[in-house]
Amino acid sequence: MKRVKSVVALLVALLLLAGLGFTSVYGLGSDKSGSLKSIDLGLDLAGGVSITYEVLGDGTPSAEDMSDTIYKLQQRVDQYSTESQVYQEGSNRINIEIPGVTDANKILEELGQPGNLYFIAQTDSEGNENYTYNSGFTVDDDGNYVLSEDGQIGYALNKSIEELEANGSIVLKGEDVADAQAGYQNSGTANTQEVVVSLEFTDEGKQKFADATKKAFANGESIGIYYDGEFISVPNVQAEITDGRAVITGEESFESASNLASMIRIGGLKLQLNELRSNVVGAQLGSDAIHTSMIAAIAGFVAIVLFMIVFYKLLGVAASVALAFYCGLEILLLSAFEITLTLPGIAGIILSVGMAVDANVLVFARIREEITGGKDVKAAIKTGYGKALSAILDGNITTLIAAAILGLRGTGTVKGFASTLALGIVVSMFTALFVTRAITNIFYGLGFEDKKWYGKAKELKLRDFTTKRKMFYGISVAIIVIGFVVMGINGGRGEGAFNYSLDFVGGTSTSVTFNEAWTTEKLDSEVVPKIRDLTGVDSVQVQTVAGSNQVIFKTVTLTVAQREAIDNMFRTDYSVPAENISAESISSTISNEMRADATSAMIIALILMLAYIWIRFRDIKFGAAAIIALAHDALIVITCYALTRIQVGGTFIAAILTIIGYSINDTIVTFDRIRENQVFMNRKDQLEELVNKSVSQTITRSLFTSITTFIMVLSLFIFGVPDIRNFALPLMTGVVAGTYSSIFIASPIWLDLKKKFSK
Repeated sequence: MKRVKSVVALLVALLLLAGLGFTSVYGLGSDKSGSLKSIDLGLDLAGGVSITYEVLGDGTPSAEDMSDTIYKLQQRVDQYSTESQVYQEGSNRINIEIPGVTDANKILEELGQPGNLYFIAQTDSEGNENYTYNSGFTVDDDGNYVLSEDGQIGYALNKSIEELEANGSIVLKGEDVADAQAGYQNSGTANTQEVVVSLEFTDEGKQKFADATKKAFANGESIGIYYDGEFISVPNVQAEITDGRAVITGEESFESASNLASMIRIGGLKLQLNELRSNVVGAQLGSDAIHTSMIAAIAGFVAIVLFMIVFYKLLGVAASVALAFYCGLEILLLSAFEITLTLPGIAGIILSVGMAVDANVLVFARIREEITGGKDVKAAIKTGYGKALSAILDGNITTLIAAAILGLRGTGTVKGFASTLALGIVVSMFTALFVTRAITNIFYGLGFEDKKWYGKAKELKLRDFTTKRKMFYGISVAIIVIGFVVMGINGGRGEGAFNYSLDFVGGTSTSVTFNEAWTTEKLDSEVVPKIRDLTGVDSVQVQTVAGSNQVIFKTVTLTVAQREAIDNMFRTDYSVPAENISAESISSTISNEMRADATSAMIIALILMLAYIWIRFRDIKFGAAAIIALAHDALIVITCYALTRIQVGGTFIAAILTIIGYSINDTIVTFDRIRENQVFMNRKDQLEELVNKSVSQTITRSLFTSITTFIMVLSLFIFGVPDIRNFALPLMTGVVAGTYSSIFIASPIWLDLKKKFSK
C-alpha cells in the first residue's frame, strides 16, 4: 500500500512538472501568458519605444537642471519598466528608452507634457474665482474635488496661466515639490486605513505653501493642482500647514493615488519639455543574444544535473527534478509579475540557481553525515533537513535583505537585478525545502531504502586553515594591490583607470538612414566591424528603428576625425547621402544620482545584513568578518575589470551585486557551522581547532556549490554573444573569489577578531 501511494505521488509530481514545462514553453491562452515568449525583455534583448524631448525656452539649460530633470523622469518611467533608460542628447534634449512596449502614442499620452505643474489659489487678491466647475458634476464624499461621469475633475480655469502668474494666483510650481508618494493613513475615529497622497515641499516651497494654506484655510477655499492642461486634484485646505508636508485624501484606490503622485512628481521638473520625436527601436544585442542565452541555459542545466547525479546519486536525481520545477516556476512568475528581463536580470537568476543548488547540497551533506553516524535513511532525511534549515534560512535571508533594499532604493538596472534575485531566492527556497524533500520521500517510499542510494559522508579530514592565514591574506592583498597599480598606470597614460562604456561616461550617437532596411545581425557582422576598425572603440551598440531604414550607432565619445571617418565610410561604402547622417553627443545612461542611489542602497543593505548576522549569531564579529569578506570579493572583481579592460557599463553594478549576494550566502553557511560547533568548543585555546573543524566540514559543500554556479556562468561565457561573455568573465572571477574568501578569509578574520576582542 505504501509503495502504491508513492507511485501515485510520483506520477502526480511528473504530471505537475510536465504541465509546468508546457506552460513555460507554450503558455496559457492566446496571449501566451506564463510562457517564455510572454516575459518582458529589456532594450538590450528586445528593444522598445524611444522618445526624445527638447527643452523649451531660449538659451542652453544648466547642467544641474538637466541632471535633475533626467533623474525625475527616470523615476517616472520606472512605472513602465525598471530597465527604462533616460539620458541627455546634445545640449538641450532628453532621450527616454522604454523596453518591452511598442505603442509610442500611448506612452506619450500617459506621460503627458512634462514640466507644467501649478498650484493655483481658488481666488485672486480681489476675491475673484480663478477656477470654477460646471453644474451637473458630482462632489465626492470628502468634498475635495468634483468629478465628471468619466472620472475627470470638472474644474475649468477662468483665466490663462499667464494672467494667473501675473496676479500672483499661482502659489507654487512643480519645482517646489520635493516628493510625492501614495500611501495610507488612519481615518478618523474608526481607525481604518485610507489611501492618501503625501506631499513634501522644498525649503522654498515650504514657506510658499504655508502662506497659501493660511489664506485658503481662513477663507474656506481649495488649492487646485493643474497639470498638462487640466486639474488633476482640487483638495480643500483643512488647516494652515507650516511644516512643508501635506496629504491629499479622497482617492478611490491606491492605484489612482499612485498615478496622481507620479503626475505631481513629473510635473516637478525644473524644465519644460516638448516632444521632438518618438520611435520604436530594435534590440541592442540582437536576436542572437536570446538564442545563445537559451543554449547556455540548457547546457548549464544539463551539466549541473549530471554533476549532481554523479556525486549525490539518488539525492542528485531528486535535486534535478526540483531544479526543473524551479526553472518552470521562475518563468511562470517572471511572466506573472511582468518583470523586465535584461542582462543584469539574468545575473540575478544565475545567482538564485546557484543558491537553489546550494540549499540542496547543504541538506545532502547533512543527510550523509547522519547516515555515517548510524541513523537509517528515513531518520537521516528528517534530521538532515532539520539541521540544514538554519544555514539555508540565514544565507537566503541575508541575500534577500540586500535584494529588498536594492529594489526599494535602487533605480534602473539595479532595481531590475533586485527583482529577479528576490524572486529567485523565494522560489529556490521553496523548491529546495519542499519539492526536493517530497521527491526524496517518494523515492524512499518506492523502495530505495538502502543507504547505498544516498551515500555516506567521507571521514572528516581536518585541514589547517588558520596557521597560514596571514599568507592567504597576503595573496588577496597582493592581487588587489596589483589591480590598483594597473588602474594608476592606465590613468597616468590618459586611458582611464577603467574602460568605461557609454553607460557611465556617455558618448556619441550616430544616426544613419540607409537606402534599404538592415537587420541587427547583418549590421553586427558587416557594419560594426568597420566602425571598430576606423575608430578603435571596443563596443558599438546598434538600434534599428521600426518602420524606417534608420539605424542608430552608439559608441563612447568620438573625436572629430573619428566622426569624419565614419561619415566617409557610410557615404563611400553604402551610398548614404550626407544629409542622412547625423551625430549627437549623449550623456551616460547611469546618472550620478543613480550611482548615488545604488551606493546608498548597498550601504543600507550591508548595515542591515550586519545587524541581522549580529542578532542571529549573537556576535557582531561574525558580521564584521562577513562584511570584510564581501569587500574583498568586490575588490577582486574590480581588479578583474582593471586587468582585462572589459568595459565597465550597466552590467558592472549587476556583477558586483551578484558576487556580494553569492559570497554572503557562502560565508554564512560556514559561520553557521562555527556557531553550531562553538557549543562544544568554546575555550579560547580551542578557537583555531574550532575554525579548522568547521571549515573542513563545509569545504566540500562550498566547492560543490561554486562548481555548479561556475558551470552556469561558464556556459554563458562559451555560448554567449560578446557582450554576454564580457559580463560572464567577471562573474566567474567573482565566484572563485567568493569561494576563496569563504574558506580562507572570512573565518580566519573572525578568529583574529575573536582573539583580539574576546572578553
